[in-house]
Amino acid sequence: MKSEETPFEGGPMDGRVLPVLVGVTGHPPKTYRIPVPDPHGGPPTVLVYRRVPRDARGGLRFARWKYAYDPEGAASSGRRWPWSRPKAGAGTDPDATPGGKPDDAHG
Repeated sequence: MKSEETPFEGGPMDGRVLPVLVGVTGHPPKTYRIPVPDPHGGPPTVLVYRRVPRDARGGLRFARWKYAYDPEGAASSGRRWPWSRPKAGAGTDPDATPGGKPDDAHG
């Protein structure tokens, strides 16, 4: 597997550069989770970092990435396909006309 030296910004890992495995497309994962053991034997704390674009240096055209600290550590929404239904409560009106077509009130 190929890896890429990736910098981390913010949080406890600020300023560190770690080798991160890249996928088939050459991109590292969108989120990077680091479990930190609890010194008192409790459940580990998980640090969550999100992948963001890094500045292009020297006119490089291909994307480079870095990880930014996400203090909320919200769970990712998972994979969403264009044809998927919207999530429940995502601000959609169940009585709205589907597909944005006008109502056919006149037959």
